[in-house]
Formats: sequence, structure tokens, C-alpha cells
Amino acid sequence: MMTGGRAVKNWVRASSLVLAIGLLLGCASSDKTKMAELVANPATLGVKPAWSASIGNVALPLDIKAQGTNFYVAGSDGVVAAIDGRTGGDVWRINTKTQLTAGVGSDGRFAAVVNRNNELIGLDNGREMWRQKLSAVSLTAPFVAGERMFVLSGDRTVTAFDAASGRKLWQQQRPGEALVLQQSGVIMSVGDTLVVGLGGRLVGLSPQTGGVRWETAVANSRGTNEVERLVDLVAGVSRSGDQICVRAFQSAVACIDGARGTSVWNKSAIGSTGIGGDSGVVFGTESDGTLIAWRRSDGDKLWTNELLKHRSLSTPLLVGRAVIVGDGSGYVHFLSRDNGSTLNRVATDGSAVVAGPVLVGQTVVVVTRRGGVFGFRPE
Repeated sequence: MMTGGRAVKNWVRASSLVLAIGLLLGCASSDKTKMAELVANPATLGVKPAWSASIGNVALPLDIKAQGTNFYVAGSDGVVAAIDGRTGGDVWRINTKTQLTAGVGSDGRFAAVVNRNNELIGLDNGREMWRQKLSAVSLTAPFVAGERMFVLSGDRTVTAFDAASGRKLWQQQRPGEALVLQQSGVIMSVGDTLVVGLGGRLVGLSPQTGGVRWETAVANSRGTNEVERLVDLVAGVSRSGDQICVRAFQSAVACIDGARGTSVWNKSAIGSTGIGGDSGVVFGTESDGTLIAWRRSDGDKLWTNELLKHRSLSTPLLVGRAVIVGDGSGYVHFLSRDNGSTLNRVATDGSAVVAGPVLVGQTVVVVTRRGGVFGFRPE
């Protein structure tokens, strides 16, 4: 079986062949592992609460999407909102009146979410335009760019739709293992290439036709059963120029040239959340809560820190001299980029931070399981 994480056997059917396997958000913690005690908060980095808002309970794999000074969030019960990162006030808010499984993708005008009926819902400045049926469940926020919406489904199908009309433009399917993780995958652009995680491979597609331009293995299937062979790439990607660094679930962290599709480096890593970083360093958390820093140029490990072991950490965000992570108890930790030591710590509402923090303008935004949306401003 997998090390460092537990698979949930209450599987969700995605199609006749594809199942979604749930990953417990607290997979690194169990009755047999003790959550690390928090050290005294030195508060050597100033962090001010800016505002708070609410989106409703979040039981879907949420990615917070930022566009300019606004960001986009969704709750499981169907509420979708564009929020001003400066004030925490709504730019627009809509209730789709349906249970959501993925969201939100936006280009600043058009936005898209996916519901439990496997429907892609297209929005224009907060107004619902259309719904289109998908081939299978989608747990990944749609990617919206160039007046198109691109969807990664659980059966490893990538589909492009016209953003204004909802018309299907093309579809590309890749056969794979029968199970996928119940968490968000990788779909983004690098230049004029649509970059998608399909199983353990990163694939560059033409956004116009869906044709394959390149593909690179990040991790290969292994093990003797479907659970052990899971190698999906997980959301939370660090990009610097054309270089993108990604994580394969419980297998590896790798950096790849997104323009040419060539591997820069690949290192074994046992984690289940995405990675962050800048042009010099890449940061990630292992499933046991160990924080690791890798040199971006060659993947050499710079340091590890175990201060937050078994605290169910989020994807890290690097802002200035601080690496920022949320944990399963609702704390947001500001750690030194030099060694991972604690700089400051702030509380939210006591429920787990469910999405990697994002920077919107000068505000760090986090969302919790209870639907709390919090803005903080580090010095």
C-alpha cells in the first residue's frame, strides 16, 4: 500500500470505468501519529488581519484563482463568488443551486465550475450562461483562457468549450488507470501551450486542436493493485518563466521546461499536496508534514524542517522572506524561507485550511473547511 497517506474506499463513480478515490485531508495524521506541538509564536514578521468573508461549507477540492485584484472561490452547496482582495467585498456572487465538485476557473470575465451532475457551468461576470454535460466527474477547476474553457475529467479526458456559447470545440482522451484521486489535478498554460497532468505524465497540447505537442513522465505506475499504481499529478504548481515544477502523488517532485517538454530534474518525494516557490527555490510538504526546500536549478535539497509534522499542511506559498502554509487546525504559518523556522502564526476559524494560500495584490488569502475566507497582510 501507499506510504505516508491513506486511501478511502468509499469510492465515487466517475464513469463506467473510472472511479475517484478520496484522499483524507488529514492523511498524515491518524490515531497513531501525534500532531506536532506548536512552538511559541515569535511574531518576528508582522502579519495583520485584513478582512474576512464566507463562501459556505467547502467539501470540494478548491483552488483559489486570482485575476488582478480579484479572486474566485466556490462552496460545495453551489455558491460562486468573485471577491475583491483589497476589501474582502463581493464583486459578484451567484448561487448555482447545485452541488459542486470543482471550481472555480476564471479569466477575469468568464468563470466556470462543475457540478455533481457532471455539468460544466459557464458564467459571464456572475451571470449563468449555459451548462454542458461532461463525459465523467471533474474534480479539477476548469482552466479559462482565450475565450475558451478547458476541462480535465476523471476519465483523463481534456475537453475544450467556447466560453461564450458553451459549444464543444475538441476532446482529447488518454487511457489510464481505473482510479483517480479525489483532489484537483494540473491544467494551465505555458505560452501558447495547454499543459495538463494525465496520470503520471505532464502533456503539452495545442489549445486550438487538442493535438499533443510533447509529453514527459514525472512518475510511473507501480505496485500490484489500482490504489498502489496511482501517480496522478496534483494541483499546486510553481512556475518561473517557462519552467514548471509539479508533484506526482506520493512519488516525485519534478521541474520541466514547459515550452519544450524536457525534464530539468526529478526527485523522489512522498507527498500529496502541490508545491510553491520562486526562481531560486521550490518548497513542498511531505505527507508527514516535513517541509522541504529544493534548489530550483538542479533539485538539490537545501533543507528540511519538521516543526509542523502531522499537521496536515497545505500547498506552500512563498511571499518575500516567508513560506506560508495552512494546517488542519485552521492555523496559517509564516515560516522562514531560509530554514523553515517560525516567523509568525495566525488563526482562522478552527477548521482545516482547504486550499493552498494565494497572493492577491498584497493580501494573502486562505479558505477553510467551514467556508471562512480570510485575508492577511504580511509586512
